[in-house]
Parts: sequence; C-alpha cells; structure tokens
Amino acid sequence: MILLRRDIHETLKSEYVAVDDPLVVYNHQKTVILPRVKYEWTHLRFQDFKLVSEYNSAMHKITSMMKLCGENISEEDMLEKTHSTFHVSNVLLQQQYRHSGFTKYSKLVSCLLLAEHNNALLLKNHKSCLTGSAPFPEVHAASQEVKVTSSRGSIHRRGLGGKCSHWQGK
Repeated sequence: MILLRRDIHETLKSEYVAVDDPLVVYNHQKTVILPRVKYEWTHLRFQDFKLVSEYNSAMHKITSMMKLCGENISEEDMLEKTHSTFHVSNVLLQQQYRHSGFTKYSKLVSCLLLAEHNNALLLKNHKSCLTGSAPFPEVHAASQEVKVTSSRGSIHRRGLGGKCSHWQGK
C-alpha cells in the first residue's frame, strides 16, 4: 500500500488514504489505465519512430502496462505488430523479416538494431566521400600534363581547363 500510495497521481491519493486493501486501489487503477494502454497498443506503429530503440522502448512500456492490468501480449502479437506497421516504402524489408521466421520479438529487434547500425555506417561513409567527388584516374593523369614551351624568355605551363600561367624566366 505504501508503494501504491507513493506512485499514484496526487488527486487520487486523498481518495485512497483510508483504504487498507491494495486490490481496491489496483482494480481502480486497472479501470483507468487499461483503456489508455489499449489505445496506445492499437496506435503503436514501427514507422512512427525514428530509431528502433525508441520503438522497442514504447513496445515494452505498453506490454508491461497491459500485463499489469491482466492483459497478456504474446510474442506473436509483438512480432505481428512490428511486421504490420513498417512504412509502405519498406514493404520488401517487411517481407524479408517476416519470412526470416523470427519466433522471439527480442531476436527481431536485435536484427533491426544491427541493420540500423549498419545503415548509419553506410550513410556516414557515403557522406564522407560523395559519389563523383574523387577525380577519375584518367582525368587526374590528364591534369598533370605539362606543356612547357620557351618563347622569348617566358615559360608557358598548361594545366586543367586549358588555362595558362606565365612564369617569367630570369
């Protein structure tokens, strides 16, 4: 009772000060919490989260609250919820994960976390050296071509773009 009184909302504390049976408090909390948690479960979607860890945290929070209220969410329910709420642009990935045969939600999340990590590394590598940012080998070789001519004491050097620079010989 001490823990329940400490953790319940301030407005409810005054109602339960004189209650000695914790089941009375529990049953009332169940009737208040369960509809909200069922609503959250219904509207939980993998696609609404930026990170897998955020989705996983929300999933565990909701399932824990449902278990507290006497509702049990199975591994299959958690797997189906995750598979069925992938973003439309990731239908192929959703099908691949579904056909991988995961029987444990934790295994699916581990796989998703690894994929997210690898994706982040690929994006980081791509941003560090964008496609087309490095010169082609033959272009690089052509840019090193030097044409030196001597005319009245000056040297002409040809580089990229056909531009010439003049160096006065002394």
